[in-house]
Amino acid sequence: MIVVFLGPPGSGKGTQAARLAQRAKIPQISTGDMLRQAVADGTELGRKARAIMDAGELVSDDIIVAMIEARISAPDCRDGFILDGFPRTAAQAEALERMLASRGLKVDAVLNLQVDEDELAQRMAGRARQEGRSDDNPETIRERLRVYREKTAPLVDWYSKKDTISSIDGMGSIEEISGGIDRALAREGAAA
Repeated sequence: MIVVFLGPPGSGKGTQAARLAQRAKIPQISTGDMLRQAVADGTELGRKARAIMDAGELVSDDIIVAMIEARISAPDCRDGFILDGFPRTAAQAEALERMLASRGLKVDAVLNLQVDEDELAQRMAGRARQEGRSDDNPETIRERLRVYREKTAPLVDWYSKKDTISSIDGMGSIEEISGGIDRALAREGAAA
């Protein structure tokens, strides 16, 4: 099972992807986590990515695509994986399609978490206080939402044309949202 989570920053993609990964017993691949780890480790990628992430922008497609290609080649991805934070642009979605096709695979389901912007801003501000994330300050939050609307939101239409997307109400409790995800996967024939 290969699942892609879409949704704006703060919509709960990471929380829900982790829950689904645990239920399905496949890895969650979070580009945000991978980049934050590279920053924490002080790697060359981390140094490059930090300034971009702190400004609320997206790290370049070539860097992200290479990271994902290396990660999905790992043995633990043999039975599937969940992508959280990738793809974020149409170019990344096309690269993912090519990567998967070269392995005889395809995306089984795309789950789009929908949350209103006021709630997103509150969630990210709370996350910044709890986790100390530099990419969740008020200015960066506004920029991240602008970048999402401009570059990532069009993926909803892109995947709609492929008939693999389900929209999930991301405004309920964690358990309610998980239930919506399970129902959407069952409709897609990709249940965990």
